[in-house]
Amino acid sequence: MKLKIFQVDAFTNQVFGGNPAAICVLESWISTKLMQQIAAENNLAETAFIVKKEDFYEIRWFTPKVEVDLCGHATLATAHVLFNHFNTQVNQLNFYSPLSGNLSVKKENEFLTLDFPTDILNKIETPHVLIDALGEKPIESWKGKTDFMLVFKNQEEIENFSPNFPLLETVGGRGVIVTAKGNNVDFVSRFFGPQVGINEDPVTGSAHTTLIPYWSQILGKTKLTAQQLSERKGDLYCEYKGDRVLIAGNAVTYLIGEIEV
Repeated sequence: MKLKIFQVDAFTNQVFGGNPAAICVLESWISTKLMQQIAAENNLAETAFIVKKEDFYEIRWFTPKVEVDLCGHATLATAHVLFNHFNTQVNQLNFYSPLSGNLSVKKENEFLTLDFPTDILNKIETPHVLIDALGEKPIESWKGKTDFMLVFKNQEEIENFSPNFPLLETVGGRGVIVTAKGNNVDFVSRFFGPQVGINEDPVTGSAHTTLIPYWSQILGKTKLTAQQLSERKGDLYCEYKGDRVLIAGNAVTYLIGEIEV
């Protein structure tokens, strides 16, 4: 069986920046086992698989280890593929995830904008394992649906983290977001996910469903700029709309190919 595959760098306007995702466009669903094997072989933070329905696309996302509930950068990358490499005549694409419901991506000039559900945050006492793994105690800690979010004093702290990943992996959940006010943007972050096989994700769109409502309240505004401070870096333009968040960015194609399985 031959499958078309694309690799796209998301949340960047240049190749080798942002977060790379693989996209497999399927005519019908293949087995979950095979999708997981393909994702492991790709060895990227996420591989997205889509199947065209009447007026929307079903979508699923896999890390090299597990299927995940929601992935922003791979959804943005998927929309980029459909807008640029298929005969897509609309300016908005609708997706359905069995794990996260209805999602959409709108094309506006050079930007693609994700419309995702807002995460629900609960303030928590910081687990000691997180303090030990990061070597610093946060100002405050929150838990969303799948991730921990730890707030620190400044951007420099976020830049300097070198976590103990084996220890971090024991905390559970999908991953750990660390964040602070930015020097040149409204807020910055990094995302650590050894629990799902990704020690550090370069740019994590889904983490911003957690970050946006928090920073919108703290900063007193609904439109925010953000940067994820991984080695590859990524720029995001965000808007808080109550139960939904908008997350915009660029994407560029790196690879078009075919796999045989």
